[in-house]
Amino acid sequence: MIAMLVEDMVTDFGSEVIGPAASIKAALDLAREEALDAAILDINVDGTDTYVVADVLRERGIPFIFASGYGASVLPSRFQGGRTLPKPFSYPVLAAALREALENQPCHSEAA
Repeated sequence: MIAMLVEDMVTDFGSEVIGPAASIKAALDLAREEALDAAILDINVDGTDTYVVADVLRERGIPFIFASGYGASVLPSRFQGGRTLPKPFSYPVLAAALREALENQPCHSEAA
């Protein structure tokens, strides 16, 4: 249900949603194979952290945002200082994070 709400927010922002991924395997497949401008990663997917997915995105040069109810302090040192969204978040907070993540992407256009 939360994934659907985030999907609606991203669509309202004017971006296309690829996913969501309900497992690490599905997330890794998307991270490795899809043409992505940016990604939003919940830190925990089905009991497993998504840091391996973030590593793939970083290797590909794809910006990502961690969403976490735990705060940024739980992130491994290699991700400290990166983009994070504290859960729960509102549309304006998500939109600001997406604007920052997409600022250097050539195809960004915000609907609202």
